[in-house]
Amino acid sequence: MAHSHNHDHASSNFNRAFAIGTVLNVLFVCVEAGYGTISNSLALIADAGHNLSDVMTLLLAWAAMALAKRSASARHTFGFKKGTILVSLGSTLFLYAAIGVIIWEAVGRFRSPVPVNGTTITVIAAIGVVINTATALLFMKGREHDLNIKGAFLHMAADAAVSGGVVVSGLIINATGWNILDPVISIAIAFLVILSGWGLLKDSLHLTMAGVPVQIDAEAVLDYFTGLPGVQCVHDLHIWAASTTENVLTAHLVMQSGGSDEFLHQTAEYLHHTFNIHHTTVQIERSDISGICHTGNMNGPGRCWPGKQETVPQSCPSEYHSH
Repeated sequence: MAHSHNHDHASSNFNRAFAIGTVLNVLFVCVEAGYGTISNSLALIADAGHNLSDVMTLLLAWAAMALAKRSASARHTFGFKKGTILVSLGSTLFLYAAIGVIIWEAVGRFRSPVPVNGTTITVIAAIGVVINTATALLFMKGREHDLNIKGAFLHMAADAAVSGGVVVSGLIINATGWNILDPVISIAIAFLVILSGWGLLKDSLHLTMAGVPVQIDAEAVLDYFTGLPGVQCVHDLHIWAASTTENVLTAHLVMQSGGSDEFLHQTAEYLHHTFNIHHTTVQIERSDISGICHTGNMNGPGRCWPGKQETVPQSCPSEYHSH
């Protein structure tokens, strides 16, 4: 019951964070885009476009969190938690698309520089630094445990840095009249955002392809199983993410003595607390009837381990997978 209460409390806090962050950024996008148009500043318009993409990211992540709470059904036995992973991938791709448009516009400005108002750029961008920093702080606490929260934090932190760069460009334009600096800063913003989002893109793609979550050491899990008393072999070990916060494991254990309910319960508890695996399904087999654990010469992660025997463990055939 305590775990459920803490989860609900954290969810409520993030709902509030998403609401505050979305409202603040929508208002700022309107102001920044308006003054960017008035002052002919592509840097401000680029930053506004970036902030708009982040608003979309916040809304998608918020919707994904709500979708993940829907109950499982006969057609969706894991519920809709996978949507959180798809949203983290979609938001990154959306961000990159917006950056492509900004780069295209900046290249055009190089050919035909436009006079800009440095004072307006400085003031509006400074407001952006404050708003984006405040929004990023709302998601700082949960960024280590949820890919969507991490995405929101990175987007907002990058926005704060970008707005800081725009402030500097505004001051320099005021002092020197170098209007060409406006598209230069725009392109710098674009590449900074591309770099900041690369890690999130890789993680999202990895989880979308049912990869082992980066914080889980699959070899360590395999070592744990093979070290359990009575376990002669482990095969068909699968570890993947059901959502950006919940991980799943299935495995077959060959145990001549069989396994008790207590054994299964203790195993699931250990995996939960040690490896952050929330859903564990273990199938106990009294004998290796199919010979899975004693045939084949493949190398790599598909090894079957003979437990406490002194012989060198042999490899599983291709039926074994560690995602």
